[in-house]
Amino acid sequence: MSRIGKIPVHLPRGVEVALEDGVIRVKGPKGSLVTPADENLNYEFRADEVVITRKNESRIARARHGLRRTLLAGCIEGVDKGFSKTLEIIGVGYRVAVKGRTVELALGFSHPVLVDLPQGIDAKAEGQKLTLSGISKEQVGETAARIRRLRKPEPYKGKGIRYENEQIRRKVGKSGSKK
Repeated sequence: MSRIGKIPVHLPRGVEVALEDGVIRVKGPKGSLVTPADENLNYEFRADEVVITRKNESRIARARHGLRRTLLAGCIEGVDKGFSKTLEIIGVGYRVAVKGRTVELALGFSHPVLVDLPQGIDAKAEGQKLTLSGISKEQVGETAARIRRLRKPEPYKGKGIRYENEQIRRKVGKSGSKK
């Protein structure tokens, strides 16, 4: 039995879950999300929790058991509390500004870099920090990774875009020869 899959998913107050047409619809105070249901799994909706069990012990059912439970738990947490990621922009002259649905970054290039935010993602800039938030964990993480790829942190000076609390392994620069 999957260790993750056998844990019931707790339903907070105000969150509704329904199985219809092969998808699970989750509604909550922050919005609604949809995640696919698997035909190899049974979904049992109780008053305050959802229990996922396997219909059979096939390899596919065993492989998807924990995955589907985690995806459902992420949807429930997203519509209840939401998710956020914070990026730090570090470097001389590096700046970030949010203008409507666009993030404007000055990253040492000859031009400002403009990033359009997908629907459902909100951004807030405070000094050198950019906070992305939304109800979909996948969408928040992908948007943060896309912005980070614009200027990855480099190992010598540490300049670039990094996640908050990310540790960058620093390298020692080359030393001049003394011959």
